[in-house]
Amino acid sequence: MEAVLAHLRGAIERGEYPVGHKLPSESALGKEFEVSRSVVREALRGLQALGLTVSKTGKGTFVTATGPVENPTFGTYSARDLFEVRRHVEIPVAGYAAVRRSTDDLDLLGHLVERMDLETDNTAWVALDSLFHITIAQASGNPVFGKVIEEIRDALARQSSFLNQLGDRRTRSNTEHREIVTAIASGSEADAIAAMTSHLEHVENALTTIVRPGHTTHQNKDG
Repeated sequence: MEAVLAHLRGAIERGEYPVGHKLPSESALGKEFEVSRSVVREALRGLQALGLTVSKTGKGTFVTATGPVENPTFGTYSARDLFEVRRHVEIPVAGYAAVRRSTDDLDLLGHLVERMDLETDNTAWVALDSLFHITIAQASGNPVFGKVIEEIRDALARQSSFLNQLGDRRTRSNTEHREIVTAIASGSEADAIAAMTSHLEHVENALTTIVRPGHTTHQNKDG
């Protein structure tokens, strides 16, 4: 998928597929790259998330820009929408979870990070990632936080899949998730807030790097 997306993105940015041009069909691209239609479909979704194309039902995929937008869209919400909400919700939520979490919450979080370390299928990993963040929200002891994360769950999953496929984020995310669980388990509100803040900054930087290579949104201590 990464290779197909990189090829198509490069072709669009070089002008081989000009704005308004219709891309070859999924079946044609599948034959060209010798991959399944599902792989092609994921690559086309990546192009759409980058703002390079638009898909018209029954008509095909059309080029809309020669370069990626700075604010990609994942399902219903844009990346900016998600980051604003996550900064104002998930960071304090991690702090609340550190002081309110139960033994069951910690057991579930520990189980999830273990499964994520072992998971090799991207779709399954993304589902576990969503459950991980929802579990932290529930561990905060405030059911409203859980509802907020549930509302953006689909968009978060799309963004997570996008970052894993184009930004090779999964291994680093596993490490950051463990750091968050360790901080929550310690009972330190400050440590949990710091761990979640670092995680979200790395996510945001990864997305910015994909959209605008060479740029970052934050300068983190650990790079």
